Amino acid sequence: MILLQAVGQPSSMPMILMMVAIFAIMWFFMIRPQQKKQKEIQNWRNSITVGTNVVTAGGIYGVVRGINEADNILEVEIANGVRIRVDRNSVYAQAQSQNN
Repeated sequence: MILLQAVGQPSSMPMILMMVAIFAIMWFFMIRPQQKKQKEIQNWRNSITVGTNVVTAGGIYGVVRGINEADNILEVEIANGVRIRVDRNSVYAQAQSQNN
């Protein structure tokens, strides 16, 4: 009787294979490129040096004038003599040269 029930049931293997294929497609076209981009951004943030022109998450343009590696803080000059402290992770782009 158990054998007859097993023979009568349709196999769920094609459904499982289709779900694995969908996950693989999502991985290669969505998740993997995003992880690569995040790694590139983090590598760029780690390579910031004094004198680098940056843009913060708030859209503030400035020049890095100091780096506190222990606290992960950048000191950014946004105008002559005006400096702010920002977290390194809030810097998103390298800005074009400024005329200060």
